[in-house]
Amino acid sequence: MHTPLLQNPTAVKIAAPALVGLLLLSLWQLLCTAWEVPVYLVPKPTDVAGALWSDGPDLLRALGTTLKITFLAFAVAVLLGVCAAFLFVQSRVIETSLFPYAILLQVTPVVAIAPLIIIWVKNSTAALVLCATLVALFPIISNTVLGLRSVNPGLLNLFRLNGASRWQTLVRLRIPSALPYFFGGLRISSGLALIGAVVAEFVAGTGGTGAGLAYEIMQAGFQLNIPRLFAALVLISLTGVLLFTSMAWLARRSLAHWHESEAA
Repeated sequence: MHTPLLQNPTAVKIAAPALVGLLLLSLWQLLCTAWEVPVYLVPKPTDVAGALWSDGPDLLRALGTTLKITFLAFAVAVLLGVCAAFLFVQSRVIETSLFPYAILLQVTPVVAIAPLIIIWVKNSTAALVLCATLVALFPIISNTVLGLRSVNPGLLNLFRLNGASRWQTLVRLRIPSALPYFFGGLRISSGLALIGAVVAEFVAGTGGTGAGLAYEIMQAGFQLNIPRLFAALVLISLTGVLLFTSMAWLARRSLAHWHESEAA
């Protein structure tokens, strides 16, 4: 017999992960208590919750700084990635000539080039945004190019038979076909923008009132304030989940009424 909860897909999506998380936190608490693990090695969930409560205002302020870098980098990555994708699909020669350099951006560790960017770019915020953008850019380019190329050949021939112009084919066929791939790129890129922002803050080591969560993590590590360090990590993790969920919701709102990938 199915319970009403199991018959509600939305409730299951919320309740199942919450139950697993509660079980894991309970196991974590029990093991740390039973084995008397020192708080400077692995704090108990209650210690982390206490740090979140006591240091919450400072950590949230730092999170706001990190989010500013993340959102700016994400917006720039989307703009540049979409423009690059439209350029690449204009010609196979252009794509063959330029796409390897997009791959080069993806495989180059941001930790290796971030110090150079911070030295070259005098404005610290612009330097951090540039570092995070380099991390978040490639999924947008790759997914959008794949989407623009993945057009149903029968529909493409139909457009040609009806004398559709290059612009009409792009707007009415290629772009709608690319949207599921584009939103897939957004889901990946949003998380990478957050990772890039945190890594760039680690490399920059900027402190003071405008410091981000990476600085709070470093300070907590230096002071062996491990509960505060875990609290900052929890905020970063929750932010990443919220970013992914937001992009998934945006994809569902945009595609549910016409594309099978988001159909109910």
